[in-house]
Amino acid sequence: MSFLSNLFRRKPQAEPRPLFYDIVCPYCFSKFSPEEVVFRASHHREDDEDYALGEDELLNKYRERFGLDSVHDMEAILHPHDVPEEHRLYSDHVLTGLTDRYGELTRHRLCPHCHNELPVTAGKVPSNIISIIGASQAGKSVYMTSLIHTLQHVTADHFDAACMPLNAEISRKFRTMYEEPLFERGDLLTSTQKEKMQEPFIFQFVFKDEEKPPLTLVFFDVAGEGMVDQDYLGLHGQHIKNSAGILFMVDPLQIRSIRERIKINLGDKPGEFVSQYDEPRDVVLTMFGDFIAYQDKGKTDIPTAVVLTKSDMLTALADEEGTYIKNNSNIFNPMEHRKYMDLDEFANIDGEVRRFIEKVDKPFKGTMDVYFTDTAYFAVSALGSNPVDQKLQGLVSPIRVDEPFIWLLYKLKYIEGRESQ
Repeated sequence: MSFLSNLFRRKPQAEPRPLFYDIVCPYCFSKFSPEEVVFRASHHREDDEDYALGEDELLNKYRERFGLDSVHDMEAILHPHDVPEEHRLYSDHVLTGLTDRYGELTRHRLCPHCHNELPVTAGKVPSNIISIIGASQAGKSVYMTSLIHTLQHVTADHFDAACMPLNAEISRKFRTMYEEPLFERGDLLTSTQKEKMQEPFIFQFVFKDEEKPPLTLVFFDVAGEGMVDQDYLGLHGQHIKNSAGILFMVDPLQIRSIRERIKINLGDKPGEFVSQYDEPRDVVLTMFGDFIAYQDKGKTDIPTAVVLTKSDMLTALADEEGTYIKNNSNIFNPMEHRKYMDLDEFANIDGEVRRFIEKVDKPFKGTMDVYFTDTAYFAVSALGSNPVDQKLQGLVSPIRVDEPFIWLLYKLKYIEGRESQ
């Protein structure tokens, strides 16, 4: 293309912005219209039973699901259809408040299904949820911790943004249960138990450019064993099908063909290797039965990043010929994307990891190709080194942990992708 034709080429027209967006609740993952929200009254009255304090059964049912204490004496639930149109408050075509029969205004918008309070931006911007999934032992909790820590301290600054927890309670839980043990004390996190559902960790990636809507990050750490249990996934898989993007964790030790080889090369120390692993393909097949089979043509178009964890362990397989992977592979080198996604760097990593997976677990790769239309492959090390006896031997030094997330930012059109100059 000539210089002049390139100069005068029209920019592609942006897609028209809808008046409002469907809301996906970041707590229970139900999907609904902004008109379906309910509100929490801003006050209570003892002389009116409609406004008296009482138990909120839906909220307490949600809290019980995650082992949280019940909450008593809550203000009443108000339904918009019980309030005259002139007493409903709209912002950017989205219902955001009600004035009750006593002239009191409430802006406490709740999910109609679980009665948790919705983010202020719900309905005004897309409800983009990122899910972390994977079989047991795949290191989801460690990866989530390393990723959020990296997003807050490094990545957000590279993209003129800030990564913040949705509220003070989430901030406290993440810091005390995940971040401090791993980054300050060097303690590995224990595996999430199947019977213990972990309440979602909700963060917002907010850009300094006000033209860009904030991205809501919901990390729902489903216990790995649940990902191959059809009943469990049927109950709690809604977060997957209503996700805008998926981070699919795969531990190299889950792959039968290389498990023994890594074991030999690293030395067979007692307790270093867990004998029972779920195959990555089992997770895909369970997901297929739960929701992918009901999508158009039996596929899902949700952008899915296949993330090979514990990449530092793959040095045991590296050689000059690249039988499995080359000594000088890019996956062992830290990389930072700034302002945009480096498409050449992405293509190199995606190609290397695809070829590796093709060599060591062709059935898994084939299953992904059949059921997912938009995938990319990455390798990350959440810690930077292999721990010994559940303790890190030095500082946590994550390698490429944010790259899959940056790819999802690119796929969701939050950032640009550029080829290297």
